[in-house]
Formats: sequence, structure tokens, C-alpha cells
Amino acid sequence: MAQQGHSEACCTVPPAVVDNYKPKGDYIDLDGMQVYTTGPPTATSAIFIIYDIFGFSSQVLQGADILAHADQSHQYQVFVPDFFYGKPLSHDVFPPDNEDKKKQLGEFFAGPANPQETVKKVPGLVKKLGEKYTGIKKWGSLGMCWGGKIVSLTSQSGTPFTASAEVHPAMVDPNDAKGFKVPVCMLASGDEKPEDVENFRKNLSVDNHVETFKDQVHGWMAGRGDLKNERVRSEYERGYGVLLDFYHKHL
Repeated sequence: MAQQGHSEACCTVPPAVVDNYKPKGDYIDLDGMQVYTTGPPTATSAIFIIYDIFGFSSQVLQGADILAHADQSHQYQVFVPDFFYGKPLSHDVFPPDNEDKKKQLGEFFAGPANPQETVKKVPGLVKKLGEKYTGIKKWGSLGMCWGGKIVSLTSQSGTPFTASAEVHPAMVDPNDAKGFKVPVCMLASGDEKPEDVENFRKNLSVDNHVETFKDQVHGWMAGRGDLKNERVRSEYERGYGVLLDFYHKHL
């Protein structure tokens, strides 16, 4: 398993904004679904982000902007669809430490966040975005927490993606790794089971970068990232630098 190393793109990632982040992009309506879009329209590579269960958090939108704009020599168009149609899970439900919270979480995963139903939507969304933004030649994906599972399931045979990435992925299944058809980057937190992450890596037959940020919590690069904490902020920035290096190599 890869460990902490130098990231060339880390040198270009700007310091993360702690409070009151102002997104650089815009929202478009795609057949009734809001999609956050950011990045120069001249970029020919795009990144399709599947957010975590907390939806359009400032950490997610800032991450999208970092990927789109941080490296002036290699920018991307980035798209973040609102799979939950404005109704993400409340932060109050996490962690699910009582029966009521467990029930709410279970209902959310059975309903709006049903993985199999979400997987069915992804190819069509990529196709529609490609028809609207005709300059895009290659697509990468990025899944956060819950979105990581969606990325695993949409990186198999017939995938619309050229490269895939997952950060602090939920429901890590080493069997999913056997079917990957494109290079993958997995940045795990200290909360994922180390044996699942390692067995996932062992089962990959594609080019990969698998790294564990051992002192970070599940969600540090998305909705649970406490950017007021200097260490979290530093690893948030480093994580996005690692992702940029990966995408630069494969997109």
C-alpha cells in the first residue's frame, strides 16, 4: 500500500478556505437535476463527482473548485450532480449512535441513496453532460464516502470513465476491485477497515494508487472535514494534490 509521499500537484493546491467559502462555479439544470459546474469550458477532460450523503457541502464544492482550477497548466471541467434533489442527510444523523438515527440512515440508504438505483443514473448523466459540453474528450470520476461505492460499481465493464478515484470510501468490498477496468486512486481514512482496503488493493489488476491517511476521519475531504483543524486542513489539501497527480497521469 502506498504511503505518504511527495505530490507535485500539492505545490499548486491553494490553502483551503476555512469559513464562508464562496464557490467559483455555477449550477445548471439537467432534466430537473441541479448540477454544480466549475472549471474552464476549454478543458477537454472532465471529472464527475459523486458526493457524500451530506450533499453540496462547502468542503465538496471547494474540492471541486480545487480540481478544476488549482493547476493552471492542466485544468478540468468538474460536475457535481445533486443526486438527492436538495434533500441530503442531515449532519445530526451522523454518527448513528441511537436507534432513531440508525433508522433514519437505513431509510436514506434504502431510498435516495440506494446504490443500485444511483448506479443506473450515472451513464445517462455522463452522456447528457457530454452532449451539452461537446469539447470533453475524457471523463474521470470521484466518489466520496457513499459515492466511493458508486464509483466502484461504475468502473466495471462498460464504464464511461477513463480513470476513477475514491476518497474515504464507504462499503469497501475487495470483490469490487476484481472488476475494475480503469486506473483507480483510493484515499482511505483511518476509519476504513485496513484489511478491506489492503485486500481491495491486492485484487486490482489495473494501475492504482492506494493510500491511507491514518489520522484522518471518514469524510475528511468532504462533508465531515473540519477545516478549522490545521492537521485536517493540511491533509485535505494534500489529498486533493494526490488526486490531481492521479488525474494528470490518466486524463
